[in-house]
Amino acid sequence: MSQESPNHLHLAVALDGAGWHPAAWREPDARPSELLSPQYWVDLVRESEWGLLDFVTIEDSLAIQSARRGELDDRTDQVRGRLDAVLVAARIAPTTSAIGIVPVTTTTHTEPFHVSKSIATLDYVSQGRAGVQARVSPTALEARQFGRRVIADPSRNGAPSPEPDSLSDLFDEAADFVEVVRRLWDSWEDDAEIRDLATGRFIDRTKVHYIDFEGRWFSVKGPSITPRPPQGQPVVSVLAHVPVAFRLAARSADVVFTTPTDEATARSIVETLRTHEADVSRTGHPLKIFADLVVFLDEDAARAASRKDGLDQRDGRPLRSDALVFAGTASELADLMLAWQAQGIEGFRLRPGAIPHDLESVTHELVGALHDRSAFRHHYEDATLRTRLGLSRPANRYALA
Repeated sequence: MSQESPNHLHLAVALDGAGWHPAAWREPDARPSELLSPQYWVDLVRESEWGLLDFVTIEDSLAIQSARRGELDDRTDQVRGRLDAVLVAARIAPTTSAIGIVPVTTTTHTEPFHVSKSIATLDYVSQGRAGVQARVSPTALEARQFGRRVIADPSRNGAPSPEPDSLSDLFDEAADFVEVVRRLWDSWEDDAEIRDLATGRFIDRTKVHYIDFEGRWFSVKGPSITPRPPQGQPVVSVLAHVPVAFRLAARSADVVFTTPTDEATARSIVETLRTHEADVSRTGHPLKIFADLVVFLDEDAARAASRKDGLDQRDGRPLRSDALVFAGTASELADLMLAWQAQGIEGFRLRPGAIPHDLESVTHELVGALHDRSAFRHHYEDATLRTRLGLSRPANRYALA
């Protein structure tokens, strides 16, 4: 288990293209011509590792980016197009040695068997630093990319046929999705591979198990084709804004990303999540609760605000986000983080407004400010992402006691 101070914050960054502001690609130090290059992503994650961050998340979706939620737009002045997050993560992993790597994957239109072996493989490639952010897809736009199901489209008149899936259905499906993935990770016991040349036995077949999952959305026999990952269970995370997502996090996740706006809402969200944990009779480790913030950092608050305002003017409107948008100094952000920590927030996932400026401000100025407050690590101590987050390696559910 981690030997870090219990007062230390967990710190992550969410990486998305040139940054979370739609006009970030137009900044002088941006690298728009490299957004689809492997080296670009390697550089971002190495910078994050230099700053000793717990992990990075890599954004993804099943539809092209748009300024209109759930619909295509006709804008040509914003970044469009992205790489597959899991494949990017696999490319990055061998070039780093300590930082956790957590790609987004969508539960609504993908198969848990495929995701389980992809993330298990990432855990092997990274030597125990993999995670996954499970995301529900509630839009008709993404559903039409596959044509297999109907999701209600508020932009179209008339009732769709057949009956569309409800939001509650999609989150229940996501819970089953994660359950199947977790069972597949456990379908090989840790010592199932014998590799005994003398006897000619490579595996002990009694230690490779069918999972026999039967549910409303999935019927999966198993076992996985990939042996149990180094962490046993890679870290599962969920972004949650509303009760149905809070319940999914309480049922299925190790880490939850939340979006408080101040100390009061931070405290309220923590209390709500702990209530959901009790309601679902959660066992094992309690949720690790992170707060998301979009950040614009500079040497003084006025400059940070001015830089954000300039990006807003280029984009033609103020930045809109589900998370609080912070523009100020690293010292001010560190004080805010410690105030929210006192309300039960254990970590922060920061969304850099513009890359590289705001990412480097996190890894240099903010980390330095947290060091001054004895609130962040000075070196990596743990080999796996689970242990860094204070999560034990879980027992295999299929192994005999």
